[in-house]
This record gives sequence, structure tokens and C-alpha cells, in this order.
Amino acid sequence: MIRDEVLKAFRGRSVLVTGGTGLIGRQVVDLLAVAGARVRVVSLDRLTLDPRVEYVYGDLTEFAFCREVMRDIQMVCHLAGVKGSVDVSRTQLASHFVPTLMFNTNVLEAARRAGVKQLVYTSSIGAYASAEVFVEGTEVGTFSDAPMDFAGWAKRVAELQIHAYATQYALDGYALVRPSNVYGPGDNFDPENAMVVPTLLMRIHRGEDPVKIWGDGTAIRDFVYSRDVAEGILLALHHGTRGTYVNLGSGKGVSIAELVEALRGFLDFRYEFDTTKPGGFPKRVMDIERARAWIEYAPTTPLAEGLRATWEWFIAHQDEYRRKQNYFKPDPA
Repeated sequence: MIRDEVLKAFRGRSVLVTGGTGLIGRQVVDLLAVAGARVRVVSLDRLTLDPRVEYVYGDLTEFAFCREVMRDIQMVCHLAGVKGSVDVSRTQLASHFVPTLMFNTNVLEAARRAGVKQLVYTSSIGAYASAEVFVEGTEVGTFSDAPMDFAGWAKRVAELQIHAYATQYALDGYALVRPSNVYGPGDNFDPENAMVVPTLLMRIHRGEDPVKIWGDGTAIRDFVYSRDVAEGILLALHHGTRGTYVNLGSGKGVSIAELVEALRGFLDFRYEFDTTKPGGFPKRVMDIERARAWIEYAPTTPLAEGLRATWEWFIAHQDEYRRKQNYFKPDPA
């Protein structure tokens, strides 16, 4: 939970939230609205979710548009991103990399030119080089290690852009966060490119019997609920991240087998592991001690509770993904 003293700091402030209709963004928007902020959401999704908020439909890869929506804005939560499965992210490199690079550059530069002093940029676990436990470095102005995937370069470049602003313009109010495997209401349930949790929920709902799961179930991931990450983002915006970044995960490793059993705690289905298929990297977990110490980050949502809330949302909003921007569809003629 965010302390009331922190939430009061957003009261009456004009805040732009890019990607405010997404998995994390809608939670950030709700927290800001409850705190009394004046919120403007920019998105390419055909969604209007909260009557307390101004929604602007537009393309952040257009710099003139970014300049326009930045008018009269005091704070920015830059959450817009391209989310896709491991497979599409690997095979459609340009569809992931290019728009990410373009809208990151545009939003950050438009914010700087508009005189925005406080901004938080949502990077990704993908900006890290491969490891079992991810611990933050001391600074961001380096290419010392290659990211674990190609799209991570676009995230890393935006981090470098913020480093450049801090160096040249003393914009030390631009904060950086790297979330882990985020899930929750509003997740991407597109069957063509969904991530692990929404894919499992869709297949269970469709009645697959048994549900076949790639690998042997021993792969360990850091699953973190979207509301917890949203709180971390606002805490980073408020406290700052001291010229570097903080991790936003659960700080706990959960095996795929444990994830499936957590789902079986409230859903009735059979499953089996397909050991002829790859199970992915053996372990990826985030260390969150820096976030705890620097920004008072304290994720509290138990996995079972978060999964149940995600399932209930999915049942009520099964077709929402059809109104969301999909960067992995073929370009229009």
C-alpha cells in the first residue's frame, strides 16, 4: 500500500499516462484518480475505462502528437509498450523494436521540451542480460552487457536517453523501473501473442483436456501482480530512483508447476507437461531490496489471490483484446 502522504502529493497535479489502458496503466490511472490527480491517458486502444479520466486516442510514434498531448502536463508516467509472447518477439523483431524505440524517444523528448520535471519510465526485465537473479547496477549510461532479448535494446536506449538528460539538463526527477513478469486484470489475452498466465487461462477456459504445458514445470519465474507494480511506479515517480533504476517484481521465484497448482486451487482442470518442448531459461527472479529501501516498494498480493482476480476479469472481458492495438498484425496496405 502507498502511504497517504505520498498519494497526497499527486492531488491536483496534471499527469499524463501513456499506455493507460494497458495491464499496468489502468491500475496507475485508478491510483492517480483516487489521489485526486488530473489524469490524461494516451493510447491506441479503443477503450474508455474510467469516467474520471481524459482519454486521448493517438499515435506516440508521431512527435507532433506527443508535443500536443504534453501541453499543461506536470508529471508523466510513460508505460506505453509493445507486449507479445516470446515467439512473436523473437520472430517479428522490427514490429517489437521499431515502435518501442520511436515512441520512447518521442515521449521523453516531448516531456523535456514541455518542461516536465517528474517522469517515470517503465523499462523491462528484458533490458537485463540473462541471469538467474537480477540485481540492479549502479548506473545506466553504459552498454556493458547485452540485453537478454533484442527488444531489450529499445528499452535500454530509452534508459540511456534519460541518463543523457540527467547529465546535460540536470533532469534528476526522471525515474526508471524494471518490472518482471506482470499479470493481472487487463492483460493481453490475444491467443496469437499472449504471455504465460493469460495463455493458461484461455486454454483452461476453452476446455483443453489435458492442458499441455511446455517443459517439465521446473522453470522458475517472478510473477508480480499489476496493482503492486502500479504502486511501485507511483512510488518511483514520487521518490525518484537516484539516476538509475529499481526492480519491480515479487522478489519470489515460482515454478511453472507451482503456478499451475495455484490455478488448480480454484479451477478444475487436468494438465500434463510436454518435456519434448522447451521450458525456457531455468530461473529468472528479481531482487527487490533496492526498491524496498529507496521507494518503500512492498508488493503484497499473494499469487493465488492475483490469479483469481485475473480469471474473474477475463471471464467478464474475454473480447477486450480485439479493441487493443496489436503491433504484430500485418501492416495495412
